[in-house]
Amino acid sequence: MHTRVIARRSRTQGLLPALLLSGVFAAAAAVAEGPPLSNTAGNPALKWGGCPDFMPKGCEIAVLHGDPGKSNADVFFRVPANAAIPRHWHTSAERMVLVAGELHVTYDGYPTAVLTPGSYAYGPPRLPHAALCGAAGPCTLFIAFEAPVDAVASDDARK
Repeated sequence: MHTRVIARRSRTQGLLPALLLSGVFAAAAAVAEGPPLSNTAGNPALKWGGCPDFMPKGCEIAVLHGDPGKSNADVFFRVPANAAIPRHWHTSAERMVLVAGELHVTYDGYPTAVLTPGSYAYGPPRLPHAALCGAAGPCTLFIAFEAPVDAVASDDARK
């Protein structure tokens, strides 16, 4: 999401390079200074881009508001049914609402939370977590990031 290098990121690309390559980043800049905005995950005008390499096949991200390289960007994050989201962490805290699907999210040291459409979840910065999208259909998650957006694959504890 941003150009800052994160220690122990070998083999892992942050989200910003994926967004830059997909052209989603440019679309976000046009929205950042615009009028009030509403959107739906099913809007055919959304520009979906790829995810970091360690995320599951079929993973997509759409920038809704802001610049993902700066603070306070909002995104939709979508994965196919039955997709396992590997253990990772973010520099930023995440404020999330599940829009579609059923998502089982496990933060290190905490019980698994089962999110259904309309569920809110908060993820602390740098706390590793993994998730599994249920079989009923794709999972779409709205995520508001407080700091520049990134996703770092992790087999380690908090950084």
